[in-house]
Amino acid sequence: MSYIDGFLIPVPKAGKAAYLKVAADTAGVWTDHGATAVMECWGDDLPEGKLTDFFMAVKAKPDETVVFSWIVWPSRAARDAGNAKVMADPRMAAHPDPMPFDGARLIMGGFETILEA
Repeated sequence: MSYIDGFLIPVPKAGKAAYLKVAADTAGVWTDHGATAVMECWGDDLPEGKLTDFFMAVKAKPDETVVFSWIVWPSRAARDAGNAKVMADPRMAAHPDPMPFDGARLIMGGFETILEA
């Protein structure tokens, strides 16, 4: 089954176009190095919770939304090899400085797929 890299990213609402440009510019880098899909989803209907929610998870500010993003890989081994190649790819150095989001509050992790329907 697939292996997933998942991300929650706080992004200023006014920075949607800048974020989308970075995402579009880098999506091909991931797929060139083995990812089978790259998904970027702009927070649109995110209820505020009492104990937890997407906003609290990334300490989003009032002017921010949360991007839910994931990269699909054929396997954990393909992901590990692909990520190493992505980080060495010179196209990744073309990112804007600063990035259009606060990377210190980005949450990421790898997930083993247990059901694919």
